[in-house]
Amino acid sequence: MGLNTPLYDAHVAAGARLVDFGGWDMPVNYGSQIEEHHAVRRDAGMFDVSHMLSVDVTGARVRDYLRHLLANDVAKLKEPGRALYSCMLNERGGVVDDLIVYFIDDEWFRVVVNAGTRDTDIAWLKSHAGAFGVDIKPRTDLAMIAVQGPNARAKAATLIGEYATAALALKHFSGRELGPYFIARTGYTGEDGWEIMLPVGAAAKFWADLKAAGVAQCGLGARDTLRLEAGMNLYGNDMDENVSPLESGLTWTVAFDPPERDFVGRAALEALRKNGVPRKLVGLVLEDRGVLRGHQKVVAPGVGEGELTSGTFSPTLERSIGFARVPAATGEQVQVDIRGKLLAARVVKYPFVRNGKALI
Repeated sequence: MGLNTPLYDAHVAAGARLVDFGGWDMPVNYGSQIEEHHAVRRDAGMFDVSHMLSVDVTGARVRDYLRHLLANDVAKLKEPGRALYSCMLNERGGVVDDLIVYFIDDEWFRVVVNAGTRDTDIAWLKSHAGAFGVDIKPRTDLAMIAVQGPNARAKAATLIGEYATAALALKHFSGRELGPYFIARTGYTGEDGWEIMLPVGAAAKFWADLKAAGVAQCGLGARDTLRLEAGMNLYGNDMDENVSPLESGLTWTVAFDPPERDFVGRAALEALRKNGVPRKLVGLVLEDRGVLRGHQKVVAPGVGEGELTSGTFSPTLERSIGFARVPAATGEQVQVDIRGKLLAARVVKYPFVRNGKALI
């Protein structure tokens, strides 16, 4: 038995197929994974993401601390509630974790980290906290439910009473405490929606009420196909502690300016830039029949070899898509080794799908 979220009993009652994910027993699907995927693209779906961890970081020097710890720069966050996506790096420039950080006030930021790395992340956060005098508080009292899709906010708003108007006014990539909720207009699907943090004891009823409001229950299977279509990295697949963000399609998340900001991992990234980044993360669309999967070999003619980091059948595009880490000089056509056969694939700019529309 793995760890359980506050919604575990609801998943069991709904007949979900449970799998181990980062040490947690999580629903991979409740029936048809493709139908769950389409529910999010076309209407509204919900995901239990309580296995992820909210961490409150507080103190007079909290901004200095996060400017040192994160590759992106929280100095960009000037309006309370605004959020920032960033990698947290080790000294070698590898990714300890990717996360979202919310600016609540001058002495309080909230960080949301991944499930499989939560213990490592807490240890890493605490190991750097002493010099800045900040407090690290894991919010294990909070559950989190992601409600995603073109109709997701409207349906969820019917359940939050007096807070609905303020929640519906939230800008993209921002969050706000509203009564018992922390509601953020963020997500991992390429669709509009909210990620809602609420007390553990209130999660089961809120989940049931969302279901009654017409929001589909969705599992990790649909979450993975949705995030890949949306061009979003998965920690442990597309980047990890041995790979830099510069080789993971995440250069845009690294703030090299101002040059005097000395964040953890900066020296390693600067050396990589100076010497030339040898690999890049690209999107692939399979042109032959087959399915792209992680760890398949990619052959770039005349250049070298790479590897699929993520791959799936896209329900929206009805084609096989993936991410691959390949030599930097890779061109527009590659081949993928699928069961001993080299099949043709096209290199494309991702995201593949956003807001329900195909982009390739």
